[in-house]
Amino acid sequence: MAGEQRLLLENARQLVLVCGRGEKYLLQAGMASLAVLQNASLVVGQDGYIKAVGPADVIRNQFSGATFERKIDCTGKCVLPGLVDAHTHPVWAGDRVHEFAMKLAGASYMEIHQAGGGIHFTVEHTRKATEEELFNTFKHRLERMRRAGSTLVECKSGYGLNLETELKMLRVIERAKQSMDIGISSTYCGAHSVPKGKTATEAADDIINNHLPKLKELKLSGEMHVNNIDVFCEKGVFDLDSTRRILQAGKDIGLQINFHGDELHPMKSAELGAELGAQAISHLEEVSDEGIAAIARAKCAAVLLPTTAYMLRLKQPQARKMLNEGVIVALGSDFNPNAYCFSMPMVMHLACVNMKMSMNEALAAATINAAYALGKSDTHGSIEIGKQGDLVIINSSRWEHLIYQFGGHQTLIDYVIVKGEVVYKNERCGITSSY
Repeated sequence: MAGEQRLLLENARQLVLVCGRGEKYLLQAGMASLAVLQNASLVVGQDGYIKAVGPADVIRNQFSGATFERKIDCTGKCVLPGLVDAHTHPVWAGDRVHEFAMKLAGASYMEIHQAGGGIHFTVEHTRKATEEELFNTFKHRLERMRRAGSTLVECKSGYGLNLETELKMLRVIERAKQSMDIGISSTYCGAHSVPKGKTATEAADDIINNHLPKLKELKLSGEMHVNNIDVFCEKGVFDLDSTRRILQAGKDIGLQINFHGDELHPMKSAELGAELGAQAISHLEEVSDEGIAAIARAKCAAVLLPTTAYMLRLKQPQARKMLNEGVIVALGSDFNPNAYCFSMPMVMHLACVNMKMSMNEALAAATINAAYALGKSDTHGSIEIGKQGDLVIINSSRWEHLIYQFGGHQTLIDYVIVKGEVVYKNERCGITSSY
């Protein structure tokens, strides 16, 4: 095949496709044997999409007449799909490191929240911050996520709780979507907490009558395209009725439902999500048996957050039971001031050790299933012809080292590639990181 192509990765010791037959997600049986090619190559075309994947000699013959903007010799190395982080809160101001000391001394999440800390502390600082200040810190955080292998990240608002600040946060996310080489799925999370001076019902009314109509207006004008709607459905925050009203109103203007549920108390959030046709529900530490069965039937992804359970000393999500019962299990970092972790390799490691997932399951949950949780598994989450050329190259002969070496990604990852363009190159490979 002649013509100019964007990228050739050749002679990879292992090329981890994850999926090979166009699957939108993988259940437990499919996760058991991920698609992996040995001594393989791949080609990304000028449009940033994968044109060919296969044995190195076959690709060499197929593209013998082609020219490439860039070639990378992957001899002895592994190529994986770019990682997908299905749950983050990356736009905020203020520092909550002092709360970590409080937690270590025994204070609970809700105790800190009720003492004026937690979300409300961050809300106060985020409201005061300028858009430029928020963008600069957000950009830096996204760069750190990308260096750890994430090429598609879900990004929430939710530290404004009033229309003005929520829109400020969403504009920051939209700006990053347009200007940075990383995939972003944006989430309106104005129902992250009940604002001071309002009841949950009053806050829900404000969101439904004022916030969501404004998002619809901005979408129609082309100024902003938000993908998902989120609510923190929790005792003392938004009850089941308020959650239902907000999520349904968001769905009615075209937003995917992707919300926090059953984290600290059993709320029947999973049952509600299944009923409303949610794309995904996050946390689920306290999900009921009926809730697990409901989301399995509804093909609603469970976004599990092992960092949160670890740092807040919560009950671990029931990953094994969910997998056994046919739930689509995905992973996210839950990066936020309360769970400060940028690294999906570390998330996968914690999922294996603390939630008893296998390494195959964790990788599928952090690629194809996380992409499914964002409604993007048709273009992201695996290495297949026609999908976006988002890739990670690690300096190891077996892909499992990315999970096995806890905290080792900074040395292991040689390249991160988005749409066939190198967006990070390890200094060990000859040049400094490029953004």
